[in-house]
Amino acid sequence: MTNPRIDILQKLAKDKHNENKKYFDKLKKKAPKNLDYIMQDLHDAEFKRTDCLDCANCCKTTGPLFTTADIERIAKHLRLKPQQFIEQYLRIDEDKDYVLQSVPCTFLDSDNKCFIYDVRPKACREFPHTDRNKFYQISNLTLKNVAICPAAYNIVEEMKKKLPL
Repeated sequence: MTNPRIDILQKLAKDKHNENKKYFDKLKKKAPKNLDYIMQDLHDAEFKRTDCLDCANCCKTTGPLFTTADIERIAKHLRLKPQQFIEQYLRIDEDKDYVLQSVPCTFLDSDNKCFIYDVRPKACREFPHTDRNKFYQISNLTLKNVAICPAAYNIVEEMKKKLPL
């Protein structure tokens, strides 16, 4: 499967939204016992074909949540005090979470590489969350991510083929 172009990904995701929502609603009601194994296989297969550096749409269009541990780790890496890091880069959103002051991500280089890759936030390390345990519990997040990440879009399309409900 080829990656959908970023310029049409949102439209493709929007066109599939109702179908995907119904699929995930059914999945929540009766998740197969081996779902996490299937998702891990789909995730691994997709990321053998996908190079995030070709896209970085997640870094360009959305910002991660920053945990206290993220803030402390990144601040130390940047040789800042945690409060200095917060004041310089973060804001508190409507859910009372720390997020970037703006997108695209401040730490994204022009070649789609991350300046803080080795210490990046947990949310970035785990994105697009398609290999997460109890995958069926994050369907709302996945519905959002298919519009951001071509790999997530492909994984969900393959999942529907492999696990017809």
